[in-house]
Amino acid sequence: MHQIDPQSPHASSGAKIPPSHAEIRRIIFGLMLAMLLGALDQTIVATALPTIGDAFGDFANLSWVVTAYLLAATVATPLYGKLSDIHGRRVMLLTAVAVFSAASVACALAPNLLALIIARAVQGLGGGGLISLSQTIIADLVSPRERGRYQAQIAGVFAASSIAGPVLGGLFAQYLNWTLIFWVNLPIGLAALLITERRLRDLPRHERRHAMDYLGAALMAVASLMLLLALGWGGVRVLWGSPLILALFAGTAVFVGLFIWRMRRAEEPFLPLGLLADKVVGRGMIASFLAFGGMVGLSIFVPLYFETARGLSATQSGLGLIPVMGGVVIGAMLSGRAMARLVHYKRPAIGGLALSAGGLLAIALAPAMPLVLVLALFAVIGVGMGTALPVCTVSIQNAVQPHLMGTTTGVMTFFRQLGGALAVAVLGAVLLAALAGVGAGDIESLARSADPARLSGAFSRVFTTVSVLAALAAVALVFLPERPLRSSVHASEGEGSIV
Repeated sequence: MHQIDPQSPHASSGAKIPPSHAEIRRIIFGLMLAMLLGALDQTIVATALPTIGDAFGDFANLSWVVTAYLLAATVATPLYGKLSDIHGRRVMLLTAVAVFSAASVACALAPNLLALIIARAVQGLGGGGLISLSQTIIADLVSPRERGRYQAQIAGVFAASSIAGPVLGGLFAQYLNWTLIFWVNLPIGLAALLITERRLRDLPRHERRHAMDYLGAALMAVASLMLLLALGWGGVRVLWGSPLILALFAGTAVFVGLFIWRMRRAEEPFLPLGLLADKVVGRGMIASFLAFGGMVGLSIFVPLYFETARGLSATQSGLGLIPVMGGVVIGAMLSGRAMARLVHYKRPAIGGLALSAGGLLAIALAPAMPLVLVLALFAVIGVGMGTALPVCTVSIQNAVQPHLMGTTTGVMTFFRQLGGALAVAVLGAVLLAALAGVGAGDIESLARSADPARLSGAFSRVFTTVSVLAALAAVALVFLPERPLRSSVHASEGEGSIV
């Protein structure tokens, strides 16, 4: 097994003068634009799919426009992290933005649906690096003690994309042209490059030689693809117990086993197993997986709940997501500020997740609750969920040395995306099971055609399941060691950092 190295590779002695506070703010603004590219493209396309299907006369394969991007982005995320440890953050961020932007042009100019799907997959290969690399660069610029303050901005990017993405996609498709969904990426990407390119030259470089374990990366990619396909198709295209889904799950297990075997034998494994064995990193990953899964699940099922169980319009249902996502931003801001002041910095997140679990149970147990009270509770639930983001991210990054920061942040982002995919699949299965007697099919269509009384009970089970996710995330944080947060950007020898 890969052994933990106690020696920190310091930044090269010829490093430039550290950026000023004003320069850091400008860099982070550019990084937020890069993150917006990756986050927005996961939501803006969905509402334009019917228009795209009409344009190409093909509805049978339309879902692949979304699936191809998500699969490629999820698989590419940990690769960017490792490669940034080898080649530097700036090179990899420029590569990610360039690939994403070029693929956006290809998407807009696609002559048929197959070309669009291929371009979306390439776009995902670029988008996979935008979020994790941005968080890694923030870790290179800001000390763990102060880093939590910036998590509210990151949460704000995800909140904005969750709310604005579907609205913009629908507006572009209905009133302008669906290709604008992709053309709009170019000015955002260009602005991100212009703001960050020169300033990222001054990032510290850590003199440590790395090697890329391509076999390990390939095994992880195949295992991830199989799992994501199983989660995406199960209960929608085919039944969960169908031979195809069972084969995909079996293949996932085989390739995960091969990946672990490779990690134990590689001279420098793609993912050092000692990294996940550390109590802070391992438990932080679990908490992040569960909390982010719950947030993604709510972002998908809350609008569906308002439209089908509460009888609101599609527009009103989309706006009903604002209390949740706005609460997430507020929770991340409060928790991040608390981390800069408190010794026991994980307590607000534990309390917040417990509050979210209680709020979700209240909605589940009182399906006839007045709508105003439901909205207020969703705001509280969002605040509680948001408190977990800074604690998970900063605790994990605080536990590793600079030469593994990219790898660790990439893997953390990968597990979050996997948690979101798994949560959506599980919640969809719970909803379909509660609707009794339905087979595989589109969840939204089945929910809209279901009896309202049965829908209330079905969504009660959905919210109870998310409540369990929040509670389990809180338990993971309870057992996460509370190591002192550094006041400097990188660890000196013996200062808390263990990998």
